[in-house]
Amino acid sequence: MSATLVRGLKCRLCGKHYPKEPINFCTEDFGPLEVDYDYEAIARRVRRSDLQRRPFTMWRYRELLPLDGEPTVGQFVGGTPLLPAPRLAKALGVRRLWIKNDAVNFPTLSFKDRVVAVALSKAREFGFDTVGCASTGNLANSVAANAAAAGMTAYILVPAEIEQAKIIGTTVYGARLVRVQGTYDQVNRLCTQIAFKYGWGLVNINLRPFYAEGSKSMGYEVAEQLGWRLPQHVVVPMAGGSLIGKIHKAFQELQQLGWVSPSPYRVHGAQASGCAPISTAVKNGWDSHQPVKTPQTIARSLAIGDPADGYFAIRVIRETGGWAEDASDSEIAESMALLAETEGIFAETAGGVTLAVARKLIEQGRISSDDEIVLCITGNGLKTQEALNGVLTEAPVIPPRLEEFDRLLASRLATSAPESIRPLAPATA
Repeated sequence: MSATLVRGLKCRLCGKHYPKEPINFCTEDFGPLEVDYDYEAIARRVRRSDLQRRPFTMWRYRELLPLDGEPTVGQFVGGTPLLPAPRLAKALGVRRLWIKNDAVNFPTLSFKDRVVAVALSKAREFGFDTVGCASTGNLANSVAANAAAAGMTAYILVPAEIEQAKIIGTTVYGARLVRVQGTYDQVNRLCTQIAFKYGWGLVNINLRPFYAEGSKSMGYEVAEQLGWRLPQHVVVPMAGGSLIGKIHKAFQELQQLGWVSPSPYRVHGAQASGCAPISTAVKNGWDSHQPVKTPQTIARSLAIGDPADGYFAIRVIRETGGWAEDASDSEIAESMALLAETEGIFAETAGGVTLAVARKLIEQGRISSDDEIVLCITGNGLKTQEALNGVLTEAPVIPPRLEEFDRLLASRLATSAPESIRPLAPATA
């Protein structure tokens, strides 16, 4: 791969250009930096038809990702299924519904494997041997696993109260995990200080411009899996606000390259009610968000009170004609169960947020029953099982005798509803 496909970095606010270095903010206005590509060179280098000869992983689109050489970390990441969801569609009262299921991503069952594959491959290009991150859980798992496979040392800082499954899913890989008493935003500030003092490659700090680009691969895959076209609606969970912007950027790039026909699409953002700075800003007509000092939600992977890309997420939602909503803890848990019961997909709490918000958008008329919808499921429910406490029916216990099972079956048949999909109560706005 030629380095000429990436010109360098540029400020997202003032446009000032910077070389390809491990930096993440503009020295003029402290605006965030992003990768600047030479799209004319990309168009000359690769055609859409060339992709068919490549494995279906995120690296199928490697010219649109910010590496100078071949990927050295996470070569098998991506290529997750886009699944039709007819039973869930029936429950929601819509006709065309798809699930982009990154809950089965390799190796750690979340979309974070995409961003980490890019960030650690870039870290190697920069010569880092120690990497790390600030995380609410999924990123911690992915950095730990991919760093282990790459033989890199990893230091990972998380809020002390994240889910136990995510603690185990980080330490099992031998990462140096540090639990910090405080919110994610406090953890993130500490990691910024660590990156400057120790010169490590922290994927969502000094490597953030490169790291964030990995999320675009989710958008590329959706378009290709739909037959190289764009959906009318995409519903995306928001924590730091980067994913929603990168899916939008992916769709824009595909149109610029002529790989998809220009068509309108709306990008909608989903947050938890206990930490909804972006959603609140959109609904109130604000240009920027107001930080949430103390997030309170079971969707801990989305509990970022001061999202780094909040301003840009708001702008993407408005530019595409989308909307943002948020969901309560009870709505999150109920939606996790509904997705599992209807489509056999066990999503983590962020997936419950996405589905609950999609349902609200449909009921509000912002998404028509005839429109095509893609829900982005970003993590696996095995990581957040405790969120379903009190939601699922406890299994009966019987002696090992057939007559006991017969009695149980008869009682169940007498009280169960005939519909295979339980009716939905109205969502609260």
